Amino acid sequence: MSAEELTVRRLETADHGRWDDFVRGSADGTFYHLSGWKTLIEEQLRHDTHYLMCKRGDEIAAVLPMARVKSWLFGDALISTPFLVYGGPIATDEQALDRVVSAAKGLADELRVDYLELRNRAPLQGAWHTKDTYVTFRKQIDPDPETNLMSIPRKQRAMIRKGIKAGLKAETDRDTSRLYEAMLACKRNLGTPFFGQRWLKAIKRQFDEQAEITTVTDGDNVVCSVMSFRYGDEILPYYGGGGELARDLKGNDFMYWAVMEKACQEGVEVFDYGRSMIGSGAYRFKKHWGFEPETLPYQYFLVNANVPPNISPANPRYHFLINFWKRLPLPVAGVLGPPIARRLG
Repeated sequence: MSAEELTVRRLETADHGRWDDFVRGSADGTFYHLSGWKTLIEEQLRHDTHYLMCKRGDEIAAVLPMARVKSWLFGDALISTPFLVYGGPIATDEQALDRVVSAAKGLADELRVDYLELRNRAPLQGAWHTKDTYVTFRKQIDPDPETNLMSIPRKQRAMIRKGIKAGLKAETDRDTSRLYEAMLACKRNLGTPFFGQRWLKAIKRQFDEQAEITTVTDGDNVVCSVMSFRYGDEILPYYGGGGELARDLKGNDFMYWAVMEKACQEGVEVFDYGRSMIGSGAYRFKKHWGFEPETLPYQYFLVNANVPPNISPANPRYHFLINFWKRLPLPVAGVLGPPIARRLG
């Protein structure tokens, strides 16, 4: 098929079903490619989205979800996909891939952004600036919970058993109230602004049956909570955390084990622990669970920028801001966080 037979246009509301069918039918498609995120990013975070669809005749041959995020801290960027860990183009063939990527580069030039960022799971060929700051952790899990438990290294398994012996309970929530309580404390303690509860509610509403919330309690106290996404035969814990009580009671270990145990019993085959920065606390935590890191080759096409962005928390430029945020009272962090978080991408 010649490249001239391919056409690229923006995703329209009437195409959402076909877009999602294409994503689910592709080996490279992920939960974060689904069209529902377009609605969330536009309506809740108020960013312009540019979801490109490449067609050959009447058939979709490639898709590329993107949104533009303007930030005083990180610049002006076109990202696939901001606020999420995976993105980049998915295509049926090289011609369609080249066409949709060329269209994205052309759009970046037209918008005069600083850079185009593709959050790929596999690198694209060509002249790209590539960063391997992040890795993902994915693992096949067994249908038998005991087999999965025994596959976790002994020291980390002991942390899970400590939570079990402490009488922690894992409950499934239908609303986001306790999740937000846990996430706000977790993010404040890390020095990171967090979205408001409105964002979590919107995700739950958009992906109701695919977004499940697991909250761990100690009596009447919330220890920690996590929102996980179901996608095909995978489960992806995404928004998760807790405060001081979670550290004291090893609540996070117990929580993620509860998610894995329930998932494997329901036929899930892949546990996706998600993205972590190399060398971070989250990176070490997941390694201790016996998961092996897989490099995420984020790639950049520079327009007005001279080098790819350095948005690592280890960047000395951000130390003051991080330390300042850690000292904020929780109610203050809850008020100030959402308008800042929506600009971080």
